[in-house]
Amino acid sequence: MANVLTTGTSALIAFQRALSTVGHNVANIKTPGYSRQQVEFTTGTPQDVGVGYIGSGTRISDIRRVADDLANARLIDSGGELARLQQLSTLTGRVDSLMSESATGIAGQWSNFFDAVSALSSKASASAERQSLLGDAKALTSRFQQLHGEFGRLATEVDNGLVAGAAEVNRLAGQIAQLNARISSATTAAPDLLDQRDQLITELVGWTGGTAVPQDGGAINVFSSGGQALVVGAQASRLTTVSDPYRPERQQLALQGAGQTVRIDERAMGGRLGGLLEFRSQVLDPTQAELGRIALGLGMRFNAGHAAGVDQTGAPGGDFFSVPAPVVSGHTANTGSARLSASVADLAAVDGRNLVVQWRDGAWSASDAVTGAAVPVTGTGTADDPLRVGGIALVVDGAPAQQDRFLLQPTAQVAGGLAVAITDPGRIAAASAVRVDAALDNQGTAKPSGLRVDDAQAALTGPANIEFLDGDQYMIDGEGPFPYTPGARIEANGWSFVLDGVPAAGDTFTVGPTGAGSSDNGNAALLAGLDDLRLLDGGNVSLNGAISGLTSAVGSTARHAAYAAEAQAVVHTQAQSARDSVSGVNLDEEAANMLQLQQAYQAAAHIVSTADTLFQSILGAVRR
Repeated sequence: MANVLTTGTSALIAFQRALSTVGHNVANIKTPGYSRQQVEFTTGTPQDVGVGYIGSGTRISDIRRVADDLANARLIDSGGELARLQQLSTLTGRVDSLMSESATGIAGQWSNFFDAVSALSSKASASAERQSLLGDAKALTSRFQQLHGEFGRLATEVDNGLVAGAAEVNRLAGQIAQLNARISSATTAAPDLLDQRDQLITELVGWTGGTAVPQDGGAINVFSSGGQALVVGAQASRLTTVSDPYRPERQQLALQGAGQTVRIDERAMGGRLGGLLEFRSQVLDPTQAELGRIALGLGMRFNAGHAAGVDQTGAPGGDFFSVPAPVVSGHTANTGSARLSASVADLAAVDGRNLVVQWRDGAWSASDAVTGAAVPVTGTGTADDPLRVGGIALVVDGAPAQQDRFLLQPTAQVAGGLAVAITDPGRIAAASAVRVDAALDNQGTAKPSGLRVDDAQAALTGPANIEFLDGDQYMIDGEGPFPYTPGARIEANGWSFVLDGVPAAGDTFTVGPTGAGSSDNGNAALLAGLDDLRLLDGGNVSLNGAISGLTSAVGSTARHAAYAAEAQAVVHTQAQSARDSVSGVNLDEEAANMLQLQQAYQAAAHIVSTADTLFQSILGAVRR
């Protein structure tokens, strides 16, 4: 009888605990990272009664956490990559919207500006066209500044994201280290603790990317994508942000430990933080630099063309745009007194990428700031022989020390500083600086056209007289003769023109300065065609083409990032399904288990009741 009671009691206890486990599963169906738990039963120790063994009921041998380590590892890996791609896609999409939408993009204002220049070339002396050109020029420079400002705000968002992300990483890493300590010190770790740790690891890898590696003793170490140890056993590393040594306003990631702070290579970080860094270095900075390169090309070339004309007072054209110079920033660890000043030496050679210029072993060298690839440097750095690198001239003032470094940003800040330099419409140099006229008594059919100023610094306005000796040669101010080929340009003193028709012997043409109040539109017509001139990339890309290329490149990058994020989302969903198929709570299954256990519990209660009835029967028999 005692065995019957013991058997029934053991079953009651076991089924009660099993029902509690089922209830725990159901209660945590919405708990992130929860793995269902399963009760393992085993029989009690049988008793030898001489004729055989009688069982002694049941007991719970284990409450097992149903988990697949491989499925969990895949889920952690895919989650980190998904977080990186989603971060990259979201931010890149915002840059794409800024560049491609008509309300914020540069293309519309660019077209309006050159349409205004063309309109001025039709009515060079009209004040309305001049005022319109100034208005469209201001609108264009404002759009450059607005885009530059938006890019700056995105950069600030990235910095804030890095600061917030570092704090979150430290919180997660600390909690994982604490759980590692508790789990390692326990004889048997509670399933819920293991779930909590896996969930924290998933969240941590979502910020940094990387992997989780189990070690002996039950602890799990966590490393970032670049192999940086974030959690080792019960020790958590501390992630922080430090100021960029060249640009203090910009934040970088670093690890603190052993009394020192070590900067982390941006390429060695995944997850959300990796997405932020990749967006900044691969999308935001190049876009900002290219926008600045376009602004630089516009400003420099338009100013050069404007200087070749004369305004309504007859004065040579001044700068139409004010164009910021390239920026050079010294490293905070520099010990020398050298300061570098930069200017654009060759617009066609400027590619916009940031460069690091370094003084080492008595010589200057340069490298790409992102890839570290070497870039050729010539010159000595003096005013007469400046350093020349990537189309930029650098003049060194002071004495550099060994390993002194400087960051050269040729175009990154130009778009934000481009502005219209004149306010008086009459100062627009729409007229050519010189004019050419044919003598009234010329006998030939030649008419001058295509007057062009090739060198605004030359003695443009000096009068010149061109006289043809015959149809094949001519004199200029008594010098010559020079051979003439029909269609060839006649040039001197920085100007040139062509003749339409055939000159006759004795025909003369005069070139002289354009007077004040001229309605000549020669320079405005030349300025109207500047956007189609191939000025960039060694003379292979026009400014107009560069705008289209930039817009297309950003759009393409945004699409690729979105496609990659969508594809990774599918991979992550599959990994989540694989994990849930093993560890997820199925309510139908739990309901069936609960019903089965309830019935078993009731049956065990009947066993106890029967044992009690037998016991009462024996007591009643003894009392009689």
